Amino acid sequence: MTGVTQACFEPSLDYVVVKIPRWDLEKFKGVDETIGTGMKSVGEVMGIGRTFEEAYQKAIRMLDLEFEGATSEKVFANSGESVDDIIAKYLYTPTPKRMFVLPLAMRHGISIEQIHEITGIDAWFLLRIRHIVALEHALQENHDLSAPRLCELKQMGVSDKRIGELVGKTGLEIRALRKELGITPFVFQIDTLGAEFPSETNYLYTTYNAQHNDVEPTGQDGVMIIGSGPYRIGSSVEFDWTSVSTVQALKKYHKSSIVINCNPETVSTDYDMSDRLYFDELTFERIADICEFESPLGVIVSVGGQTPNNRAKALQKYGFHLLGTDAQDIDRAEDRNKFSALLDSLQIRQPEWDSFSDLEELTSFGERVGYPVLVRPSYVLSGSAMNVCYDKDELIQYVREASAVSPEYPVTVSKFMRQVKEIELDAVAQHGEIKVFIISEHLENAGVHSGDATIVLPPQTLNNETRSRIEEVGRAVAKALNITGPFNVQFLAKDNQVYVIEVNLRASRTFPFISKVTGINFIEVFVDALFQDEIPAITIPTPTFVAVKAPQFSFSRLTGADPVLRVEMASTGEVACFGEDLEEAYLKAIIATGGTVPHKGVFISLGGDEKKEKFLESMQLLSTLGIPLYATERTCTYFRERGIETTLLYKIHEQKAPNVLTYFADNKIDLAVNIVEGHVKKVLDDDYAMRRYAVDHNIPLFTKLKQARLFVQAIVAKDLDTIPIKSWDEYRHE
Repeated sequence: MTGVTQACFEPSLDYVVVKIPRWDLEKFKGVDETIGTGMKSVGEVMGIGRTFEEAYQKAIRMLDLEFEGATSEKVFANSGESVDDIIAKYLYTPTPKRMFVLPLAMRHGISIEQIHEITGIDAWFLLRIRHIVALEHALQENHDLSAPRLCELKQMGVSDKRIGELVGKTGLEIRALRKELGITPFVFQIDTLGAEFPSETNYLYTTYNAQHNDVEPTGQDGVMIIGSGPYRIGSSVEFDWTSVSTVQALKKYHKSSIVINCNPETVSTDYDMSDRLYFDELTFERIADICEFESPLGVIVSVGGQTPNNRAKALQKYGFHLLGTDAQDIDRAEDRNKFSALLDSLQIRQPEWDSFSDLEELTSFGERVGYPVLVRPSYVLSGSAMNVCYDKDELIQYVREASAVSPEYPVTVSKFMRQVKEIELDAVAQHGEIKVFIISEHLENAGVHSGDATIVLPPQTLNNETRSRIEEVGRAVAKALNITGPFNVQFLAKDNQVYVIEVNLRASRTFPFISKVTGINFIEVFVDALFQDEIPAITIPTPTFVAVKAPQFSFSRLTGADPVLRVEMASTGEVACFGEDLEEAYLKAIIATGGTVPHKGVFISLGGDEKKEKFLESMQLLSTLGIPLYATERTCTYFRERGIETTLLYKIHEQKAPNVLTYFADNKIDLAVNIVEGHVKKVLDDDYAMRRYAVDHNIPLFTKLKQARLFVQAIVAKDLDTIPIKSWDEYRHE
């Protein structure tokens, strides 16, 4: 790393590092939030500074949860609980919220000794946190923004925005003041030799606890790439792949890559990957600090997922040059009202929707368009951000629980279309013209988040008319938004009509998948579009094989979570598998995510006659395998009447033998299919218990009809022992 040091030396550090896990437990219904010996986090961040306070507060902001630092109480907002109840609940029980209750407890008179006794946290750390609390309290009392006081606050890692909150100013006003006073961060190299010996690294961080910069600005030769931050549900290694691909593609144009990211698990934060790496926050304040120091040619915000995309408007408004699509056009796609008006002007269909700040108007809309409806509060609570409501009572209950409807917080409601296909178009455009695109389809019907969906390429059930319309809409949107760069459009398709759900003017989480299936790196095309006047359009031939991207879930680690798929994303990873046909690729994908071909017994529980009828052919196929089939009472009766022999197992609450729980526990079942009718009103009902017991006993579980039917077709049609084993090259070049 240093280029000059022998391998055998003792590291000497002149910085402090704080690593904090990123949890997403609120995404799961019924989950136990207690943390202990079983890992539950889905990612992590690493804050670097020269005091513990600086590194700790940077790390908290790196979590990308809109917490401004150690003293943030946003996590407890809208909980409806008193301060005493919050302290009693979160101080005594280890959960992801415990770190935020510590300052609250200190401010309400609980001593360091008591907190140490309750939590077991070393008093040294508690004293550092109390130091932050005391500094903020003093500022709130006297509003002293003199240079020495401001410098002290910045050295302790307090953000501009937090200082502004404490004195009644905006973060930008504080930024302007500290720049006027000459208080700006210094750029330091991460030096494992503590400056005892010469060291040349491109591994950097910013700090206020210094007197000089270790490096010179890159200037116009540099291009800044904003990474994706911590892995979390919804943003994982796919955006690291797009960031690293951008770094590699820039070499072709002799541009120095400057990466900002804060996730120690990624390839983009390997010290030898980019020309310059800032291991730092992805906040506006920090990106602006680094931009002002480096003065790069421009900033790329479209390859790191949603976090950089959210910074686009503020960065451009502040005067930084964005490479690719203009921030105003990104805003036209992100702002629901502007985007809807754009679709209307282009005569592109969309599910009917509106925003409401009045409960009566909201329920009238539900009655008019017909239930179910999809509800999206305008801010994310410590619960699900979106919910499907199937009747008026459910809508009223959800809105009241979320405290979501008010003039200050309007709620967006759209017609939720059932029994419709979901399709995605991924593309790269230049000056509003699509240069390369691919269409893929979801195996599941709409209602499963795109990150939890099984994605099939090439599409297996789309006719030419629907494909042509999707391409036509994609080209119209690219032109209207004058897109230069990657984008993704999500569609619903029914009866040869297509409806646009949303457009993301950034690389999507399917970019690595489609690039590896087609052999065309979409990110390289994007970088070419930035630096060439006119790039040629690329036509992608239809693959001669089928590729399936399937989600990986971690329900077994999340005690109590209901393993059913909803509109909120729940997967923590993914796999991709190739096959000669859909059945082969899907079977491989299920095996790759930990599934197995059943040999002991299959348990089936289907809600409603429609579901049973649609699964009849699959039951006939299962009966040819010669393994025991088990079913709950109504499911058992339905299939017996149609000549398919199944053994009755009573539900858990019926407490009769033979009981499904006993058979799960006795390892007599190695595949479970539990598909409820319509939706689950109760979180903790008998179906939930069956699903949870299946996960807890490590039994592969299907909760979606189309998935279960395809898996049954696959295990009947394919034999794992005879499926050909081929390399990626063999598939790509056949």
